[in-house]
Amino acid sequence: MKIFTAEQIRNCDQYTIKNEPVSSVHLMERAAEACVEWISENCNHHRNFVVFCGSGNNGGDGFAIARMLYQKGFDIDIFSNTKAKFSSDAQENFKHIKEISGITVREFKEAFSYRFDSRTVIIDAIFGTGLSRNLEGDMKDLVEFLNLRKNIKISIDLPSGLLADGISDSDTVFMADYTLSFQFWKKSFLHPETGKFAGKVQVLDINLSEDYIEETETKDFVIDDEIIKNIFKIRNEFSHKGTYGKATIVGGSYGKMGAAVLSTRAALKAGAGLTFTLAPKCGYEILQTSDPEAMFIEGGENYIEQFKVDETSVCGIGPGLGTQKGTAENLLKFLKNYSKPLILDADALNIISHDSQNINLIPAKSIITPHPKEFERLFGKTENSFERTELAKNKSRELQIYTVLKGHHTQIITPEGQVFYNITGNSGLAKGGSGDILTGIITSLLAQQYTEQEAAILGVWFHGRAAEFAAEKHSRESMLPSDVINEFGNVFSELNGKLQKLL
Repeated sequence: MKIFTAEQIRNCDQYTIKNEPVSSVHLMERAAEACVEWISENCNHHRNFVVFCGSGNNGGDGFAIARMLYQKGFDIDIFSNTKAKFSSDAQENFKHIKEISGITVREFKEAFSYRFDSRTVIIDAIFGTGLSRNLEGDMKDLVEFLNLRKNIKISIDLPSGLLADGISDSDTVFMADYTLSFQFWKKSFLHPETGKFAGKVQVLDINLSEDYIEETETKDFVIDDEIIKNIFKIRNEFSHKGTYGKATIVGGSYGKMGAAVLSTRAALKAGAGLTFTLAPKCGYEILQTSDPEAMFIEGGENYIEQFKVDETSVCGIGPGLGTQKGTAENLLKFLKNYSKPLILDADALNIISHDSQNINLIPAKSIITPHPKEFERLFGKTENSFERTELAKNKSRELQIYTVLKGHHTQIITPEGQVFYNITGNSGLAKGGSGDILTGIITSLLAQQYTEQEAAILGVWFHGRAAEFAAEKHSRESMLPSDVINEFGNVFSELNGKLQKLL
């Protein structure tokens, strides 16, 4: 799914109005209907809705939503600035509201004395994407007051005070539990500094022009089912182990063999034809017992000091590797003489970060998978995650590599400057070992002849989807990285089932 800027979304609205054709007020009606359908289905235990409507088109959405909810039998109160100059579509919907005797419209200032009982839902339709400045004055006071309420809060299209495309210096934004976004994800939903205000995002299809969406270019995407279906390959019944390549996990050190075990098991379960583990001798019995399907290559006594990698194998380096002097020196020596794309994670990245010149040793088209601190050690500190993404785009372009920038919405950044945001996964992945699994998955997919971009995108999505299955079974708190690996089969079954329906 493409991510558009606020300006591109407005242009999409106008293109739809002109070319469908449909009037702007009827398009607003369509958006309101989609919201009401979601609200009716998900908030049916609540009877009272308090709708805050601004003077622009977001307020017009709010008036239309309030009218439709009232017609469905819900109790509705509206707060607005009745003396404001409304947009033409907002004025039209405000006029409809005034014709309904059962709905009371109050001034914003009256909200401070309103009784919000426990079953009242607050709907924010004050500004949406129409805001390009920080909240101030009475509106700032109102949003701060509403944020203190314990009620369920729903924002329409965008929480008031939030910018669609980036970060502002405002400390006042409506804190939504749910945001009902029209047609598209906004970039601000996907970054930690701003996404926290949106709560759970629901993207509602309001049938904006497919022609505009297809023809309009962007470099930002959300990884959705369509992207995954275009990447994933169903296995050929006449294939054999040689068809699915060789994956080599290079990792482990005394006391950190678990990381190598998890990464190896993930590579095996993700489908590589042959899987090898290059590890120190101290991990031999652990690895052969834990992952008997993988073959062991000895790389040292307690730490890896010999990087002996089959040139026909895809290599993932880093899980539990350690940063001992011998390991560091020999890894850098290995990279100086290695030119194939590989996956670099964890301690491999920490070793490279010791000298800024080392980043030039990363082979072109390689995939690096840093978490924010590892990224900072490699490329320097940034003020926020938006700046970090821009720096990652610059470095990916400069080095011609793929960066998997791990986080709540992990980003895959290509050498061409494209950014793919992942929306699978959950906070249960916030445990040691989760990144080791991801390294194993991506290494395995690259061995199976997926391109570097495909392996990174599918690998990150797959990792998150398996975590969703694991959380359903074990909870986010109790799920372990090994539980995530055990759900790989369910993810593959789901993928195969979806694709076979299309055949």
